[in-house]
Amino acid sequence: MSDTGLEAYRFSISWSRLIPRGKGPVNPKGLEYYNNLINELVKRGIEIHVTLYHLDFPQDLEDEYHGWLSPRVVEDFTAYADVCFREFGDRVTHWTTMDEPNVVAMSAYDSGLFPPSRCSAPFGTNCTAGNSTVEPYVAAHNFILAHASVVSLYRNKYQVSYTDGRRRHQRLQHLGIPFSSSSADIAATQRALDFSVGWILDPLVHGDYPEIMKKKAGSRIPSFTKEQSEFIRGGTDFIGINHYTSLYISDGSNGENTGLRDYNADVATIFRFSRNDTPTDQFVPTKMQSDPQGLQCLGQFFNDSVNDPERVRYLSAYIASTLAALRNGANVKGYFVWAFIDVFELLAGYNKRYGLHYVDVDDPMLPRQPKFSAQWYSKFLRNEIGINMDKIVSPDAHERADQ
Repeated sequence: MSDTGLEAYRFSISWSRLIPRGKGPVNPKGLEYYNNLINELVKRGIEIHVTLYHLDFPQDLEDEYHGWLSPRVVEDFTAYADVCFREFGDRVTHWTTMDEPNVVAMSAYDSGLFPPSRCSAPFGTNCTAGNSTVEPYVAAHNFILAHASVVSLYRNKYQVSYTDGRRRHQRLQHLGIPFSSSSADIAATQRALDFSVGWILDPLVHGDYPEIMKKKAGSRIPSFTKEQSEFIRGGTDFIGINHYTSLYISDGSNGENTGLRDYNADVATIFRFSRNDTPTDQFVPTKMQSDPQGLQCLGQFFNDSVNDPERVRYLSAYIASTLAALRNGANVKGYFVWAFIDVFELLAGYNKRYGLHYVDVDDPMLPRQPKFSAQWYSKFLRNEIGINMDKIVSPDAHERADQ
C-alpha cells in the first residue's frame, strides 16, 4: 500500500473474528490481528476507514434469534461497536456502520441470494425458510435502529475523546434514468429512488420512511415509534456511496398483483442497463455498463439541497434581461439577487428557498452552505464567467444526452 502511494484504506472488521459468539468475550487473536493492521497503517501514514459490518454475521446470534430479524440485534451490534471504538478509536476516526444495508435486506431476506439465504416462494430460489413479503422490511428496520444506536454511543461516549470521529452509512445506489419521457416511467424512476435511497436515508434525515413505501408495503413495513423517530433523525455525519452503473427504469405496475407481494412487486419497476438491454425486475450488480458520468450525477443528486441549476438559469436570464434594458436606454443603476441566504418567505414560509446559501432550518444552529448559484454568482461578479446559458451545466444533462 505504501509503495503504491495509497493515502487512505477502507476495510471491514469481522464481527465473528473479534467476538466469535457475537457477544461476550473478545478473541485476543482477533484483537491482535486488527491492532497489527491498524498500527502498520498508522506507521505508513495511511488514513484508516473502518466498516463495522459487511455481510459477516455471527452464526450463534443467527441461530439464537434469526439475526437482523430480531430487535435484540440492536443491543448486540452496539456492544460489538463499543468494543471496536474502545480498542481502535484512538487511531481510527472514520467509521462506517454497515455496507449496503438495502442490498443485504433485499438479497438476504427476499431473493435469498445472500446469507442467511431466507426467502419464500415464488420470490426466492431454493427457499427453505423465510418470508419474502415481510422480512426485507424488518431487517432494514433493524439495520436503521442499530446504526442509530451505534452513532448515539459514539457521540455520547467517545466523541469527547476522539473529536475528529465521523460516522457514516454506506449504501449501494445506481443512477436512475427514465426509460422514456412518459409520466409512468418518470414516476417509476422516482419510486425506485424512494425504495432505494429513501428506504435507508429518509429515516435518518426525516425520521420515517417515504410515503410511497408506507403506501405500497402497508402493514408489512414496520413503523417507528415517536421516540424512535426522534432517536434516528440526524443519525449520520456523511454518506458513503457504492456506485456501479446507471439504469434505465420503466414502469412495471401494469396489471399489478394485488395478492402476495414482496419488495420488488412493491417498487414495480423494470430495469435495463441500456435502452436496448433485456428488461428485468431485479437489479443485480454483476454485469454493468461503464457509465462514469452517472456517478457525477448521483453525487449531485445527494447534494440536491445546494445544487440549484434552475435558479442559476433563472438569475442568468433575468440579469440578461436587465442588461438588455440598460443597453436599450433604461436608467438601470443596479440589480439585487433575492436572497443571500434562505429566509422565511411571506407566502411560502421555509418551503421556498431563494437564497444563494442553504440554511438547515431543522438544526438549532442554522448552519449555512453555499449553493451552486452562490458559486456561479461569485464568479459572475468577478468577471470570470458571463451570462452565457450554454455554460450552465445541469445535473440532468446526462439524461438529456442519452435521449
